This record gives sequence, structure tokens and C-alpha cells, in this order.
Amino acid sequence: MANLKGKKILMVVAPKKFRDEELMDPLAIFTSSGAEVTIASKGVDRATGMFGAEIKVDTDLADVSSEDYNAVIFVGGSGADVYFNDPGAHALATNAFNEGKVVAAICIAPSTLANAGLLKGKKATSFSSQKRNLVKMGADYTGAAVERDGRIITGNGPAAAREFGSEVASAIES
Repeated sequence: MANLKGKKILMVVAPKKFRDEELMDPLAIFTSSGAEVTIASKGVDRATGMFGAEIKVDTDLADVSSEDYNAVIFVGGSGADVYFNDPGAHALATNAFNEGKVVAAICIAPSTLANAGLLKGKKATSFSSQKRNLVKMGADYTGAAVERDGRIITGNGPAAAREFGSEVASAIES
């Protein structure tokens, strides 16, 4: 297990319809490894998952600075498309990457990274519905469960949530 004591992780979830296990499985890995995790969303105090999970939102996405975190993670689920063309989400991801942080996304959320220009020339994966967009935006789409290209980590969906969380933890630790 990774040692993330003293590390700060931002997890960005959709206000509604985030994918429960794509939040909860990595969250459990991060917290059990000693990381401090902040949950951000857009305009809500509590976010709700596709299967009934509810999570307290610690901060609004508009109030977040990537400088405060070691990693920024975009959680998938059908509601994650709210960030696909969101300038604030794009700026957050781009700033984090430019600052040398780990930037990660799972399920459909890699399209947020692709649309921000971060996946151009990078190996990446996503839920199959986003393959066309990732390729269009210049990604080298692999279709793997989890893909790591430098400091960018992508996962293809809920079945990969644990592996995705472990890969992100490993990247933060190193």
C-alpha cells in the first residue's frame, strides 16, 4: 500500500450521477494510505451518485486552486459530462499538469482532459463511448483498464476503479 501521508488529493465529482464506485473505491485507497482528500463539485453541498451514494462536497469547483493539491482527479459517471466543456475544469486540469501534479480521470471523465488538450500525444483510455472524442483530440487510445502516461492516468470505467485508485496512489507517492 502507498504511503500518502501529507499528500492532498482533489476529487471532482458531478453534482448528480457520478459513478459511486469510481469515487468510493479510490477514495478508500487514498484515505487508508494517509492522504487528505477534498471533494469538489459545482454548485451543491451534497453530490449524489448513480446508485444512491451521497457525498458531502467540501468546496465548489470555482473556489479550487490546483496549487493546493498533489493530484486532481475527475470521477466518471453519466453526470461527468457537465465538465466536458467547462472552462474552470479545463483550467484546473491544465494548471495542475503544468505544476507537475498528477492528473487523472476515469470512465467518461477523460473527455474533460482530452477537451482541455491534455491527452494530445498521450496514451489514454476511457469508457468506450468516449473513444471517438479522445482520438479526435489527439490521444493514443488504448482501451486498457488503466493507462498511465507520465503524470496522466486514465481508467475505463467502474470495473477498473480499484486499479485506477492504486495507480493514482502510486503516481502520487513517487
